[in-house]
Amino acid sequence: MTAEIMTQADQVIANTYKRFPLVLAEGSECTVYDSNGRGYTDFVAGIAVCNLGHSHPKVIEALSLQAQTLWHVSNLYYTKPQVELADWLVKNSFADRVFFCNSGAEANEAAIKLARKFFNDRGENQRSRIIAMKQSFHGRTMATLSATGQEKIKKGFAPILEGFDFIPFNDADALDAQIGPQHCAVLIEPIQGEGGVRCPDADYLKTVRRICDKNGILLIFDEIQTGMGRTGKLFAYEHFGVEPDIMTLAKALANGLPSGAMLAREAVASAFGFGAHASTFGGTPIVTAAALEVCKTLVADNVIDRGRNTGEYFRKKLLELKERHPAIVDVRGLGLLLGIKLDFNGGTLVTQCMQKGFLINCIQENILRFIPPLIIKKEEIDALTDCLDGLLADIPDGPIPDNV
Repeated sequence: MTAEIMTQADQVIANTYKRFPLVLAEGSECTVYDSNGRGYTDFVAGIAVCNLGHSHPKVIEALSLQAQTLWHVSNLYYTKPQVELADWLVKNSFADRVFFCNSGAEANEAAIKLARKFFNDRGENQRSRIIAMKQSFHGRTMATLSATGQEKIKKGFAPILEGFDFIPFNDADALDAQIGPQHCAVLIEPIQGEGGVRCPDADYLKTVRRICDKNGILLIFDEIQTGMGRTGKLFAYEHFGVEPDIMTLAKALANGLPSGAMLAREAVASAFGFGAHASTFGGTPIVTAAALEVCKTLVADNVIDRGRNTGEYFRKKLLELKERHPAIVDVRGLGLLLGIKLDFNGGTLVTQCMQKGFLINCIQENILRFIPPLIIKKEEIDALTDCLDGLLADIPDGPIPDNV
């Protein structure tokens, strides 16, 4: 059956993913099971999506109850789950308003549009360009890949949309030098996830905020990967003592259901008047009911605190691996967004870990990224690091260029 499913998929699904030869059929907590019943400890979590793990009973209950009442009516009408979720997000963040959509790319599209509309409404039409970071990742639509600081994402899609300038991440001097009267915003991930699990210096984001304020432009935080408890706080900006004007969320917001959101201060959000932006499926009742339960559970069940403590433990275990294995040249990250930089291509390790019952992720060729559910147990972390310990001892020399 497994081979038949993979063969059929290769015939009918667009070849945009190089999939592993694995058909996943079930999931429970931090374990997923293939079509043959074999279990794998999941350190990918749907790419930082399933923060509450798989098949969480409270989310199942919320989803099931809503499925029996109302699925979709469009945003021409009010629905209670959407209002309650927006209210929860506003009360637990810097923001005053929420726009709902279906994905991270859509949330970033909304943020780009809002920043430009804000200045257009003020008669400052020349302020349309956005400063983004090299090695950033903001999505795969035409606008968001144009805002992404990785050339490989843009390859083959020329002409790329105009309006974006790129500077090195974690370089405040470069930002100060780049900003001009043509800019409306800075778009930045507090921690670059796809770019290599790259964290900023302690005061960098505060400096970015000051530079934006000095120049009268907006600060947009892309928290699509770092939000919803991933870094040990509800939002990553809380670690750095700075608030944005606009923030984007997706991934873990609904623990696997397609959901995105753009949050903004009132003074900025007001630029989105009637008809300025829209989404047919954004904030549909069935998704927002599930997302609201996700949000409440993250806080009420101390999941974020648990994830922060477990992340500290995980980081300690990775640092111990680094002490034993010279092939690990860096340990990066915060909370349960962690990575190890290798001096060789990490693809082989991903495959070997999968063969031993662990799902992990390799980005930028030589960064192993670990983004498990926030409910991951220490013994599951021990099992993975023991596995890596053994595998790293057998890795032959094969350094690749230092690219991140």
